[in-house]
Amino acid sequence: MGGGSADSVPRIGRAQMGEGVCFLDTTGVEANAALRVRRASEACRMNVGVAHSEVNPNTRVMNSRGIWLAYIILVGLLHVVLLSIPFFSIPVVWTLTNVIHNLAMYVFLHTVKGTPFETPDQGKARLLTHWEQMDYGLQFTSSRKFLSISPIILYLLASFYTKYDAAHFLINTASLLSVLLPKLPQFHGVRLFGINKY
Repeated sequence: MGGGSADSVPRIGRAQMGEGVCFLDTTGVEANAALRVRRASEACRMNVGVAHSEVNPNTRVMNSRGIWLAYIILVGLLHVVLLSIPFFSIPVVWTLTNVIHNLAMYVFLHTVKGTPFETPDQGKARLLTHWEQMDYGLQFTSSRKFLSISPIILYLLASFYTKYDAAHFLINTASLLSVLLPKLPQFHGVRLFGINKY
């Protein structure tokens, strides 16, 4: 079966799109190429032009590959930048790292509502904070545990490096409570005093 012409080689089925319907040309397909034809037909059934398969990508973003590492690196980078400012002492830097981290966490997870994406959920996520959207509202998932433990670890480090100074201790404790209390399951969807209701 040496050198055959291009016409003697069977052609694999091609997927063609037209008017939202997928047509698969399977003329002259070998039996051993059936798998490739099946994959081509499955490709026709995929949502073409859709970037993700989630109705609301905010639900799964903290479960994405490498996001926890990126989070830790950003907190470490914030700490190094603050350490590089010459007139800040070590206790002040640790307290600032803790307060800035917790302020950013509070704003992005517990204050900002909705999604930055156009979602087909008919506005269900419009009134929910990012924390309430995470993991479809399921409590005690690994990403929620990670985001609850990280401010506690940062608080313990800040308390240790400030040598439990009373002023730093009060600031760090108030900062910790401001991000831990909204994470409790009892406060899921609760708006205290009507703040951030709409």
